[in-house]
Amino acid sequence: MKFSCEQSKLAKALNIVSKAVTSRTTVPILKGIMMELSADGTLTMSASDLDISIQNTIDVEVEEPGSVIVMAKLFGDIIRKLPSREIVIESDDDYNVTVSCMNSEFKIMGMSTDEFPNINKMEENMEPIEFNKKQLREMIDKTAFAASIDESRGIITGVLIELEEDQMNMVAIDGYRMSITRRAKVSTAPRKIIISAKILSEISRILGDIDSEEENGTLYVTDKKAVFKFERVQAELKLMEGQFIDYKGILPKDNKIQVTISRPMLLEAIERASLLSKTGKNNLIRVKIQDTLVTITSNSDEGNVKEEIAVVKEGDDLTIGFNAQYVIDVLKAVSDDEIRLLLNTPITPCLIQPLEGQEYEYLVLPVRIN
Repeated sequence: MKFSCEQSKLAKALNIVSKAVTSRTTVPILKGIMMELSADGTLTMSASDLDISIQNTIDVEVEEPGSVIVMAKLFGDIIRKLPSREIVIESDDDYNVTVSCMNSEFKIMGMSTDEFPNINKMEENMEPIEFNKKQLREMIDKTAFAASIDESRGIITGVLIELEEDQMNMVAIDGYRMSITRRAKVSTAPRKIIISAKILSEISRILGDIDSEEENGTLYVTDKKAVFKFERVQAELKLMEGQFIDYKGILPKDNKIQVTISRPMLLEAIERASLLSKTGKNNLIRVKIQDTLVTITSNSDEGNVKEEIAVVKEGDDLTIGFNAQYVIDVLKAVSDDEIRLLLNTPITPCLIQPLEGQEYEYLVLPVRIN
């Protein structure tokens, strides 16, 4: 095979495909990227760690069609370090690969494509579900951070995606907090799937790397996998098996205390208070809600801090403790100027909502304070 391509174009395509390459494997071929060159002038690059598989197709100048596998890290490092000029890549019958650009020439060892996993093959029963790419990325970024990162915790390391008749919901929970986001979707295909939060975050990064004027993408779902298609990029994800937690049963039914507060001011105040709370055992901050004032305090052996914010409150006064980082993560995930805090007692969760609509809901468990 032999082709030529602009360095910047190839580097960007490699960056997307490389998200499916794993270094934690004893199978050498899974550390590689398969390059398939067609006579029609397209180069399709594929990578897979068996949980996520990604294909990216770009237009190149083809001199001789063919296919080869290159080691992802070495090949990617070479392409990224080359000048922003035309690159010529060719391989011989023994899978030796030559990369040439201006005064640079690399010769590296490749592999046959015969043993590469059979990935991204569309099935007849896969029903297309259209979605807005920008909204999907926002939903992932506002939800996935709340999933558990402890692999031993099984199903809650994943994100629940509910495809309802007129909207898509995403839910993540780690035992200390819960995130829920909701968006209207383009087409209907009611069902529930669970995807690893780590893998779903890679989809968000891919969406950020794609240069495209197309607003929508397509999701295909079977019992075992989900396939996201974004024009010339296709990502196949393995679904998680199991029953997700009944998250609707966790949401508080009644809230005796309601606080309307500035999100930026609350975020900045908690970030400052956490400078001292981090020296403690559990990043504890104390939040006192009284009349029209929220007072945030934190104490440690190194000192103490007090922050005050004016608010609009309905209901009783309350003093409650939180792990500062859990609240900070939520406040960074949303962009509203004002938010609503719904509370009951010092030992029941705090619910964070927008002032209007149901676009998101966050639940944060309190920390017991003396």
